Amino acid sequence: MAELNKTSSGPSRGGNRGPNRGPRRARPGSPEGGGDPNAEGGAGGKELSEKVVFINRSAKVVKGGRRFSFSALVVAGDKQGRVGIGLGKAVEVSEAIRKGGDMAKQQMVSISLKDATIPHEILCYYGGAKVMLRPASPGTGIIAGKTVRAVVESVGIKDILSKSLGSNNPSNVVKATLAGLQQLRLREDIYRDRGLEIKPRTPALASAAPLAAKPAAPAVTPAPVVAAAPAAAVPPVPAAPEVPPTPAT
Repeated sequence: MAELNKTSSGPSRGGNRGPNRGPRRARPGSPEGGGDPNAEGGAGGKELSEKVVFINRSAKVVKGGRRFSFSALVVAGDKQGRVGIGLGKAVEVSEAIRKGGDMAKQQMVSISLKDATIPHEILCYYGGAKVMLRPASPGTGIIAGKTVRAVVESVGIKDILSKSLGSNNPSNVVKATLAGLQQLRLREDIYRDRGLEIKPRTPALASAAPLAAKPAAPAVTPAPVVAAAPAAAVPPVPAAPEVPPTPAT
């Protein structure tokens, strides 16, 4: 009976899995299987960066004590416009992080970027979280909290302004940020969807001609001022003499 309990406790983490059982089969994406673990997310073999956003511990009360389990929220991206999030759960922290990273690599999505920032401003929601994202000029940097920063850095954004206006739950904030980034659209994409052609911008005429090329205005000589002659004295007109009234006959 003791031998039965020993063998039924579960497979070990090593290569020896018990009597009459062969070694554990290596996964295709694991180092033992000869594959590249970073190529599992379909990024074409590019180097992926993983960031652990939050680790939560939960306890289950059983007879004789409590059993703890951990969940890890992981963000993975190639810093070239692709990012994904994953939530891994396990009894150990390291195993939860590994599961979360694998899940994030499998759920990567493409984001529309304009140089090192985003093309336009957006306000995104998820649950009680509300995140505002604004484009920034080159050299501004990433103005964001640690939760939003983990997502935008994994995408490859270098200049952005952000503000979290709602709940500070890391899971909801990360999902709100990712939902907002997925709604970004470039000017070329909008014109293509509407069947319009982008016209090249022509420079203004005033800015095209240099200021020095303008002809100089001719000099205007002021006319001499001539003093007006004094008006001649006009003699006064004498008043007519009064005529006496004629008496009635």
